[in-house]
Amino acid sequence: MRSRVTTSLLLLPGLAFLLIGFLVPALAMLFAPPGTATSEIFVRLGEMLVDPFFLTIIGRTLLLALIVTVICVVLGFPIAYLLARTNSRWSGVLLALAIFPLMLSNVVRTFGWLVILGSNGAIGKLLTTLGLVDQAPQLLYTPLAIVLGMTQLFLPLAIVTCYSAVTQVNPGLDDAARGLGASRGRTFRDIVLPLSLPGIVVAATLVFAGSVTAYTTPYLLGGSGNRMLATQLFTYSSVTIDWAGASATAIIMTVLVFVVSGISSLVGRKGATA
Repeated sequence: MRSRVTTSLLLLPGLAFLLIGFLVPALAMLFAPPGTATSEIFVRLGEMLVDPFFLTIIGRTLLLALIVTVICVVLGFPIAYLLARTNSRWSGVLLALAIFPLMLSNVVRTFGWLVILGSNGAIGKLLTTLGLVDQAPQLLYTPLAIVLGMTQLFLPLAIVTCYSAVTQVNPGLDDAARGLGASRGRTFRDIVLPLSLPGIVVAATLVFAGSVTAYTTPYLLGGSGNRMLATQLFTYSSVTIDWAGASATAIIMTVLVFVVSGISSLVGRKGATA
């Protein structure tokens, strides 16, 4: 009984800080923005859900977020597996290099893609120099540019999350499976992958949530012709000063993230009990 009281007292400051510093401002942003009634927000929300223009933005956001999530998991998990299972003395250095981009600003990393994908960028010059095209293709301000930028942005996050999951799988299970005649591929598919599924689900959830709510990369690489929810939210809150539209957009983004997080939790639990 005393240990429970002590635990509750230790948790109380953090919970109070979370409530005051995050939950209250978030609820105020969603349902009580300046000079806007809550009923007006829900009216605007209903209008958005039947507006073809806004439904296109929602669909684009979901599609690009799913593509980025799949790419990051497909690329990140094998890299994490190799880093976790290698016996090289350079494994720590390789892991540090894999997650080093997390230490850089999003703006810095995105600016690199502006230099590469621009009409006078490295890719355009390479294609024209090789004679493959007469004029450099328009790669910037396209969905492809957004996918490339956000993949670079979130791939290190997927790697470090999957790495943590793989390291919790006992390497002895790999040796036991190999000793019973299983190939490396089958060991990876039937042993490592299922046991690492909860970590993969967490990585996918983090990448998807980050992709849905990302602003800087879609804004710089997508331009005004490829609006996503975060860029539209910025327009409502800072350009047109439409607080009802901003709150309705924020509600849609929040619901999307919570729905995907709930589905991911169910998948993770089934994978853990399988």
